[in-house]
Amino acid sequence: MWPLIGIAIVVIGFALRANPLAVVVAAAFGSGLGAGLSIPEVVAAMGKAFHQNRYVSVPWLALPVIGLMERAGLQEQAAALIARTKAATSSRILLIYLGFRQITAALGLTQIAGHAQTVRPLLAPMVEAAAARDKPDISDDERNQVKAMAAATDNVGIFFGEDIFLAIASILLIKGFLESAGIFVQPFDLSVWAIPTALAAFAVHGTRLWRLKP
Repeated sequence: MWPLIGIAIVVIGFALRANPLAVVVAAAFGSGLGAGLSIPEVVAAMGKAFHQNRYVSVPWLALPVIGLMERAGLQEQAAALIARTKAATSSRILLIYLGFRQITAALGLTQIAGHAQTVRPLLAPMVEAAAARDKPDISDDERNQVKAMAAATDNVGIFFGEDIFLAIASILLIKGFLESAGIFVQPFDLSVWAIPTALAAFAVHGTRLWRLKP
């Protein structure tokens, strides 16, 4: 049970609103020491994991650029543009983004958009501005609703679009899980059968977006 102490450290650390990086590192050390590893072995394991998954950190390189653009008024300019374009309603903007996100994810371009690089600095301000233009007396709850729907649209687009691209980790995960149960399928077959799912997800979430009224 001692290796599970890392979970307790994470729960307590986040409950106390401690620094997330410090909490994660402390949890890693707690689990490692609880499993009987020495401190050098824990450090070596963390270094090996970081080295093997270093490509995951590549998108973070774009964050400083996005931060500078936001400081220069990116959100304000995006909101002002939408406020002047009456045809750009919240529903239409999100429907276009949903299609864009699914298509690019299906082509393997999963990092071309996302919460940090697209939703927060561009998409959310745009749909909020459109909602405020169409309803001047919009409440804070309604503003939060359209911003939450912007985040949800990104999630739906990437989740149901990426499986169409056969060279993606999720396809390999599904293939491995099925093989462990004695079911053998090819990645291409999984990708093909992901297309109806993606279309259904677009139809369901698209209907929600079309009915979105802030």
